Amino acid sequence: MSLTVGKTKLVQSLKDLMVRWEKTKANWDDPMSADLERTVLEPLEPKVRAAVTAMEKMGEMLARAKRECT
Repeated sequence: MSLTVGKTKLVQSLKDLMVRWEKTKANWDDPMSADLERTVLEPLEPKVRAAVTAMEKMGEMLARAKRECT
């Protein structure tokens, strides 16, 4: 799998998760759901953004390495 495909899948998976969470949250509103949202789901977005940034930088480095080696 290429970095671009992996990055796209990662971003789409987070979007899908958040859509499903919003639907779930409509029926599950208690302290446990709030804890799950606060401790698991909220930290995911910045981590995914950081991973995407790292993947983009890695893609640039790989492209540069390919150019330099040909």
